[in-house]
Amino acid sequence: MARFGPPPGLVALGVSGGPDSLALVLLARDWGRARLLALVVDHGLRAESGAEALHVQAMLAGQGIAARVLRLRLPPGPALQERARVARHAALLAACGQEGAPWLLLGHQRCDQAETVLLRARHGSGRAGLAAMPPARAAAEAMILRPLLDVPPAALEAVCAAAGLQPVRDPSNHDPRFARAALRAGLQAPAVDALATAAAALGRARGRAEAALAARFAAAGALYPHGAARLDRAALGNDATARALLGRLLRVVGGAAHPPPAEAVAALLARGQGTLSGAWWRADGWLLREPGACAPPIPATAGALWDGRFMLDEALPGAMLGALGPGVAGPGPAALRAGLPAIMRDGVLCAVPHLGIGPAMPGLCFAPLGGPVAAGDWRKSSGQ
Repeated sequence: MARFGPPPGLVALGVSGGPDSLALVLLARDWGRARLLALVVDHGLRAESGAEALHVQAMLAGQGIAARVLRLRLPPGPALQERARVARHAALLAACGQEGAPWLLLGHQRCDQAETVLLRARHGSGRAGLAAMPPARAAAEAMILRPLLDVPPAALEAVCAAAGLQPVRDPSNHDPRFARAALRAGLQAPAVDALATAAAALGRARGRAEAALAARFAAAGALYPHGAARLDRAALGNDATARALLGRLLRVVGGAAHPPPAEAVAALLARGQGTLSGAWWRADGWLLREPGACAPPIPATAGALWDGRFMLDEALPGAMLGALGPGVAGPGPAALRAGLPAIMRDGVLCAVPHLGIGPAMPGLCFAPLGGPVAAGDWRKSSGQ
C-alpha cells in the first residue's frame, strides 16, 4: 500500500467472500489505522447467493470488520458476466459515494491480471489495453485501488488459512461456458508470470503517457464544473498526446461512455473546430455540449444522471431535470448556458444552480458518465 500514500479516514473494500477478497480485507485490517467498510455484493444469480452474502457479512463481523450487503437483481440474458461486472462496479462506487469512502480496494491478483491480458488480446486491444488493470484508477465516487496485482493466488489462500477462515467458492468461476473461466483452466504458472510481467511493463508505459497527458492538459486547457472546457490550440499541439486529450474531453463534455473513434478525433484536431460525439469545439477555444444533442428532461429522482453529465444526489418530488435551453442571460457563451441542467415543475423554470438562479443545489454536480478525464479511456481506444 505504500505506493498509494497514507489512508483516508474510511476505506471501502469489495469483498465477495472468495479467497482473494477475503485475504484483502484481512491484510487491510492489519495494515493501517483507517476505518474499514467491506461491501459484499449479492448478484442474485444463484439461489444460495443471498445466504452466502449474509454468511460473509457475519464472518467479517467476527473479525471485527463492518460489512454492508449490496443486493443486485440482474435480468437473465446474454453477456451475463459482463453485465454483472458492470453492475457490481457501479454498486460498489455508489456505496462509496453514500458512505463517504474516497478509496475502494479490490482484490484482483496476479492470475486475474494475466487472464485480463489474454482477454484483451483476443479483442484486439492495443498496448494501453494490454497493460490490463492499473493499480490505481480514478472514478467520480472514489479511487479504485488494486494492491494485490503482483500477488499469486496461493499466497492469498494462505492468508485465509492462517486466519482460520473458509472462503466462499463461486462455482461460476470454474464454469467453462464463461470466457475467463475457460482461460483460467488452461493457464500454467510460467504463462501467468510472463503475462503479468508484460502487463506491468506496459502499465509503466501507460503511466508515462498519462503523465504526459496531464501535463499537456495543465498547459493547454481547463475543465469547468458546468460541463465545458477551453483549449488553447497552440499549447494543445497536434501529436498523439493532443489527440488523446481531445478525445477524452469530447467524451466528458459530450456525456458519452467512451471517446469517439481515434480517426474522427484526429480529423477534428486537424480542422481546429467542429462537432463530434455531441460536443462542439468552437473557434474561440470553447468545447461545449451541443445544445441540440442534449437528452430530454427526466424525473428529478435521487441518483438521476441527466445527459450523461450531471448527477442529482437528492430527489426533488414532482420536478424534472433537463436542459435550460436558449434565451436565458448569464455569463459565458449562449450555447453553454443552453446546455446547463435546469430544474422545472409543470414546465416552469425553478432553478439553474450553475447560473445562480433559484436555490443552491450542491447535490447537482458535473459527473460524466465515463468518469474523470483520466479514467478508463484505454478501453475504447484500444479495441474493447
